[in-house]
Amino acid sequence: MSQETPQERLLRMREQALAGGGPKRIEAQHAKGKLTARERIDFLVDEGSFVELDRFVTHRCTNFGMDQQQILGDGVVTGHALVEGRPIYLYSQDFTVFGGSLSETHAEKICKVMDAAVKNGLPVIGLGDSGGARIQEGVSSLGGYAEIFWRNTRASGVVPQISAIMGPCAGGAVYSPALTDFIFMVEGTSYMHITGPDVVKTVTHEVVTSEELGGASVHAERSGVCHFTHPDDKTSLNAVRRLLSYLPLNNAEDPPFVPTDDPADRQDASLDTLVPEDAQRPYDMRDVITRIVDRGSWFEVQEAFARNILCGFARLGGRVVGIVANQPAVLAGCLDIAASEKAARFIRFCDAFNIPIVTFEDVPGFLPGTAQEYAGIIRHGAKLLYAYCEATVPKVTVITRKAYGGAYDVMASKHVRADLNIAWPGAQIAVMGAAGAANIIHRREIAEAEDSEAMLAQKTKEYEDTFNNPYRAAARGFVDDVIEAHTTRPYLIRALEVLRSKHEPGPTRKHGNIPL
Repeated sequence: MSQETPQERLLRMREQALAGGGPKRIEAQHAKGKLTARERIDFLVDEGSFVELDRFVTHRCTNFGMDQQQILGDGVVTGHALVEGRPIYLYSQDFTVFGGSLSETHAEKICKVMDAAVKNGLPVIGLGDSGGARIQEGVSSLGGYAEIFWRNTRASGVVPQISAIMGPCAGGAVYSPALTDFIFMVEGTSYMHITGPDVVKTVTHEVVTSEELGGASVHAERSGVCHFTHPDDKTSLNAVRRLLSYLPLNNAEDPPFVPTDDPADRQDASLDTLVPEDAQRPYDMRDVITRIVDRGSWFEVQEAFARNILCGFARLGGRVVGIVANQPAVLAGCLDIAASEKAARFIRFCDAFNIPIVTFEDVPGFLPGTAQEYAGIIRHGAKLLYAYCEATVPKVTVITRKAYGGAYDVMASKHVRADLNIAWPGAQIAVMGAAGAANIIHRREIAEAEDSEAMLAQKTKEYEDTFNNPYRAAARGFVDDVIEAHTTRPYLIRALEVLRSKHEPGPTRKHGNIPL
C-alpha cells in the first residue's frame, strides 16, 4: 500500500471537515427542516465567496472519552465572505457535531473572527444552532462564552452584529445574541431561554415546552428579544441579506447608497386626506411612511412587538434613513414601556452607525394606568428621551396630527435638538387634548353653567382654535415650517441632503448613564 502524500492528506482532511458529523446526523438535521451549518453559509453569502478559517481545529478535552471523538472544525464553521459584493465575517454552528455545543476551541474560533471583524471594520454574523455549553469541558466552556460576551460588548457600536438563531440556544448562550444588534429566529425550529422546561417545572411547577417558553413567536411578540421571525432557514437568511443592504460596514462609514428611479420630487396627493379630520379616528402610519419613502424600501424592525410604535429602515432619494413613527392604529399611538424601549434601542443603533433618523409623530401622550406606573414607565420612557437627546445624526421630525404633553417633548422635538421639525396643517401641538384642557381651565365656569355640555363644547372649541394647531409652536420657532402633506417626500430629501455634513461633538466623558 502506497504511503499517503501530503497533497492527498490535505484533500482527505478537507473532505473530513466538510462531512461534519457524518451522513446520518446531516440527514437528521434535514428531517427537522433545517439546513446544515455549511448549507446556511452557502445560501447566505455570494456564490463562491466564502473563505473558511480554522477548518482543522479540534477540541483539547481528554475527559469522558472525548479524546476518542475528534471531529475537524469542532462544531462551528468560521470565515469571511461577500454579501452583495460587500465583505463580512461570520460563523455558523454545526449541530451535527456534538450538537453544536461550545467547547474552549469552538469559542476560540468564534473569537478569532470577531476580533478580525473589529480590526478590519466589517460586520459579524452568527448563525446559531447549539445545544449549549459542552459539559465535558466544565468551566473551560463557560470561559469561552464569557470571552465571546466581552467581544460582543467591545464590538457594539463599532461594527454591526447580527445573530440568526436557527436551532436551540439556551442557558448562558443566549447572552451573546442578546448583546448583538439584531436577532432573527426561525419559527418552529429555534428557541431561546435561560433555563429549560425541566428546570422551570422543578422550580416553579410550570409545565411548558421549549416552544412555549422561548419560541420565535414568544420573543417576537411578548419579550421583544427577537427582531425578525421567518418560517424557514432560507427565508430568514434572505432577510439577513436584506438587512445588511441598509447597514454600513462599520461606524466610520455611511450606509450604502442605492440609486432609485423613484423621483425625488414625487408628490402624493393622497397624503392630504389620509389623516382623518376626527382626531379620535385611527389610521395606519405605515400608509404615510410607504407613500413618502423610496418605493419598496420600507423594512420594518420588530413588527410584532410594541405595535403602537413603528421602527424600520427605508431610503429617501437612495439614502438610508431610520424611521421611528407613532402608530395611531394601536393604542391610539400612546407611548408605553415596550414602545419606549423598542424605539430607544433602534435610535441608538442608527446613531452609532451614521443613519439619519426621521420621526413621524402622532402621539396623544404616555399610556396611563397603574400597570405602567408600577412597571416603571418613568424609567423606561426616559430611555427613549435619552436616546433622542444623545443622538447626533441628522434628526428630522414630521408631526402628522397629535403632539401632546411630555410625549411631544420626547418624540424628537426641537427642544431635544432635532435639526428640522415640520408639521402638517392639521397638526395639534399642545399640553393635552382640547376637551381635557378646557375641563381643567374652565372647570368652575362649566360647572356653574345652565348647560354644562354646551359650555364645555364652547370652551373646547376656543382652546382648539387657540392652541390645537401648529402655528403657536411655529410662532416660537419650535416648528420650522408647516407644509402640505403631499410635499413631504421632496421636502425631506432636500433637508437630509443639507444635513449630510452635520457635525455635533458631544461633551468629554467616559459615557453617559442611560436609565436602564
